[in-house]
Amino acid sequence: MNRSTKKIVMTLFIALMTVVMAACGNDSANKNEAKSRTGEEGLKIAIVTSPSGVDDGNFNEDNYKGILSFIEKNPTATVKAVREETGDPAAAVQAVADIVADYDVIITPGFQFAGVSSIAVENPDKIFILNDSEPAPVGDQKEFDNVYAMNFAEQESGFFAGMAAALETKSNKVAVVNGIAYPSNVNYQFGFESGVNYVNAVYGKDVETVELSGYAGTDVTGADVGGNYAGSFADEATGKVIGNALIKKGVDIVFVAAGGTGNGVFTAVKEAKGDVKVIGVDVDQYDEGVNGSENIVLTSGVKFMSMNIEKVLNSVVDGSFKGGNVVLQADTDSTGFIKEEGRHQLSQDTLSKMNEAYELVKNGTIVPASNFNGHTPDKFPGLK
Repeated sequence: MNRSTKKIVMTLFIALMTVVMAACGNDSANKNEAKSRTGEEGLKIAIVTSPSGVDDGNFNEDNYKGILSFIEKNPTATVKAVREETGDPAAAVQAVADIVADYDVIITPGFQFAGVSSIAVENPDKIFILNDSEPAPVGDQKEFDNVYAMNFAEQESGFFAGMAAALETKSNKVAVVNGIAYPSNVNYQFGFESGVNYVNAVYGKDVETVELSGYAGTDVTGADVGGNYAGSFADEATGKVIGNALIKKGVDIVFVAAGGTGNGVFTAVKEAKGDVKVIGVDVDQYDEGVNGSENIVLTSGVKFMSMNIEKVLNSVVDGSFKGGNVVLQADTDSTGFIKEEGRHQLSQDTLSKMNEAYELVKNGTIVPASNFNGHTPDKFPGLK
């Protein structure tokens, strides 16, 4: 081998070793990053919530339960709960910005946190889990490698609430009360109305969904969606007024999808004379229905949020985390209704009919109407 050939071989060898060492360096960096999230210190998690905090007995608390369940199985992990006091979107994003440097994963339940996408872009080494919101676009970018944004098909949970109401009503008058006509709330409304119409068509009932004049909702496009909207998620007084008005009109089952405003509806039903029930929302609200020796909660139309929060946290520590904007449905058991013994008051016949319909929703035969899926409560796939 001449001197020139030896020089070429040596040059190629050095180049090859440089690539190998760089690869090893990158692998080591990846392992170090994984170690920072799974090692002795454990995953550092923060949850930033609306003013109602993680002990609201509803939406925020269910997200928090998912974190606590994860920590129970991963005891080196820690969580810090941060309560954003205003509910204002700008303040919500600022609350995340204030703490982002100190945590590996930040969980934000609520539509007001959509703007954290800008923080995610600036902090690619942090992971963000959004619930009930899609990240706001940053330029042309709508999805982010370090943001997992989960939304739920509320229309499916609403559909089962509507079925339960229509199958169990004695007055043949039911209603849904909402807060503000954001898409998730309209989904609940349209799903409920779809469920009532399904029972009427399939089981030959004649149940009316009652709407009060003056409380129609206007969705984000400006369209009139009807319904009974209080105009707030934190107005118990108006909730009670709406509840009493519906009861006066003969409604005996009310689906309550109105946040804190719904507490007023619960109060109206508890004070009502006669057999009036509510259907809870988002989570199992049976405990909130206690009224002396009775309980006013028939069942609850739910989104299984804690289960999905825990799943995403598991993906972070096992290295399979993948960002994206997803809608979780019955096909992953993420939507449904409460049917555990002792947590509902549905008859066996109603349970049987609802379980049968659940499989049809799960396989796509029934597709309840939502705010933007192109279907209406009186015309949707699966309605005879």
